[in-house]
Amino acid sequence: METQLDPTKDDLPLMANTSHMLVKHYVLDLDVDFKSRVIEGIIVLFLETGSRYRKASSTGKKGCQSYLNETCKTGSSEPCHVSVSNASVFSSEAEYSDFAVCRKGEKDTSDKNGNHSNEKQTSGISSSKNCCDKENHGNKDFLLVLDCCDLSVLKVEEVDIAAVSGIEKFTMSAELTDVSKGLENLRNQIVHELVTLPLDRCQEQLHYFTCCSQAPGCGELEFTTGTWSLEIRKQGVQTPTDFPHAIRIWYKTKPEGRSVTWTTDQSGRPCVYTMGSPINNRALFPCQEPPIASSTWQASVRASAGFVVLMSGENSAEPVQLQEGITSWYYYVTMPMPASTFTIAVGCWQEVKQQCFTADIQTEDEFSMPFSQDDFRWHKESCGHVEYPCRFQNPAATLQRVIPYRVFAPLCLVERCEEHLLQLIPQCLSAAYSTLGTHPFSRLDVLIVPSNFSSLGMASPHIIFLSQSVLPGGSHLCGTRLCHEIAHSWFGLAIGARDWTEEWISEGFATFLEDVFWARAQQQLSCDEEKEQQELKALLRWRRLRDEVQNSEEELQVLRPHKESTGEVSESGASFVKHGLKAEKVFMQVHYLKGYFLLRSLASTLGEASYLASLRKFIHKFHGQLVLSQDFLSTLLEDIPEQKESELTVESISQNWLDTSGIPKPLLEEGETWKECKLVQQVSAEVTKWIQANQRIRKSSKKKRKQDEVVFQKVPL
Repeated sequence: METQLDPTKDDLPLMANTSHMLVKHYVLDLDVDFKSRVIEGIIVLFLETGSRYRKASSTGKKGCQSYLNETCKTGSSEPCHVSVSNASVFSSEAEYSDFAVCRKGEKDTSDKNGNHSNEKQTSGISSSKNCCDKENHGNKDFLLVLDCCDLSVLKVEEVDIAAVSGIEKFTMSAELTDVSKGLENLRNQIVHELVTLPLDRCQEQLHYFTCCSQAPGCGELEFTTGTWSLEIRKQGVQTPTDFPHAIRIWYKTKPEGRSVTWTTDQSGRPCVYTMGSPINNRALFPCQEPPIASSTWQASVRASAGFVVLMSGENSAEPVQLQEGITSWYYYVTMPMPASTFTIAVGCWQEVKQQCFTADIQTEDEFSMPFSQDDFRWHKESCGHVEYPCRFQNPAATLQRVIPYRVFAPLCLVERCEEHLLQLIPQCLSAAYSTLGTHPFSRLDVLIVPSNFSSLGMASPHIIFLSQSVLPGGSHLCGTRLCHEIAHSWFGLAIGARDWTEEWISEGFATFLEDVFWARAQQQLSCDEEKEQQELKALLRWRRLRDEVQNSEEELQVLRPHKESTGEVSESGASFVKHGLKAEKVFMQVHYLKGYFLLRSLASTLGEASYLASLRKFIHKFHGQLVLSQDFLSTLLEDIPEQKESELTVESISQNWLDTSGIPKPLLEEGETWKECKLVQQVSAEVTKWIQANQRIRKSSKKKRKQDEVVFQKVPL
């Protein structure tokens, strides 16, 4: 990690020096232009000193007394809408167009896209010495390194948040001297007080984030763009403690940028959306990509009237008309999340509504609650995550079986969504609640995305993308995929992998839980029918895993490629995702399938009731946090001492399932047992009929002759 990354390799670099500084909040103010296929605007970053420098940062509080105990009326979180193109408060038009930053002695190398940078291009992970070295920082300026790719960065400046009206409530500026050093410390202290406000003041916090993001600039900052990064410096500042904690970046995306795709929907109307790129969101906005850099965000997005902006946000945004033909949409989140989970979709989406629609959902009295008293005791305990408005501590949220939801689709698919999707969502949400308990997120939007979407679905906070392919398949295909994506609310979002190479923690759990959710969503299945369905799916997945193992590179079949080094980063916080850019990896299912079979094996060994109870305990303990495989395995095994006789240990599970390629040894023998399942035999017989009928049709001549009638059966799936 301290060495240069080989640009010829297929690893995805995570360049941000998160050990030095962490982004705590993003404020985005963007315009979407479909003619040029560009998203342009500003992003304001509110930063805190990283773990290596927090002790030094604490000494800077002297002279900046906080008034956090003072009562204050909550301000509106809705932003003041300012058009980026006319935002004279930030800089003049001349400054904007003529701006270029160069180091002393270097020439301007602005490219034809307006991307102002220095000649140096960094394509590898730099040693932490290039960012900030404790022993050698005396003669070097500190560099803030952000993950950035396919962006035209136009300008970077420090934000004078001390100029915001009412901000004095956070500090006592009268105790500071007038020297510039004191003013800089004041600005940084204001950011610290703002990002650490208690959760009961979150709306006030959002209000002041908005106000601070619109404050005037107080000095341009030098920057350098590289293949994978944006490096920012302030001359003479040699430590993260003294570096500006509120910076504004002016930028625009490129039409070929890999984080979003510009296309047309199924009705032929233009749209743009984040499609789950391997490089995540670094071509949408400069950010800190490593999962450890979890942050909150708020965004105002402007588009032409008639377009609907959907985004990962806690609020169900409504359009605000700014001027004729232009509307603005505002979203926010108060739960810290990795920047990779930020999602946006802008198009002429139609909201799918059905009047007089009542879902056939069992009520609290009708539905037998699977939770024990121990489950409810866990909810009374404090959470282990950083402070945010947590639904697991909200009594009303813990009883909310079905969260509010909306469905959007291109005009031509609205009717299909009414027929299939609308009635399935409450059933699947209710089934998920009956299995895992409290929904981590307060609402859900479901969008049928354009036909170029390469997957069946994708989950992000508060929003799910579904492929049009799930609609014609009846309730089964649509329902199982919906259950899979809903499961990501717990595994993949509320609980994330600390190391992205352990994607089985997200996909393996979602694949396992989709079966559990869907069986409960169907409601009328007997225990035998549920078991037969799951054994049929297990056989199909086993065959798919076997085929994939036979036709892929061995190193891509390992669930924990870093083994015991999983989760480790460089001194600066930079790291890489092994094989993150390998093209074939996008289409592989090994992390889904091996992860699923590991969890299925554990459930079989422990018993489903005990296993699901352990899952609920794990969720309550680790929601809002990042985990490694051993965190889950240790939690699962620690309360089940009788299982020690079966030699289930974290080490043995890791060796058999996580750290080796191929099909795990415990799974090799089990593959044949599923063939004895009654439903499997019935499906096999029907498949044989279809094959034989197809062969007879092909062999028959053009001359008409009477054919024996073949009777096909409908398989109960």
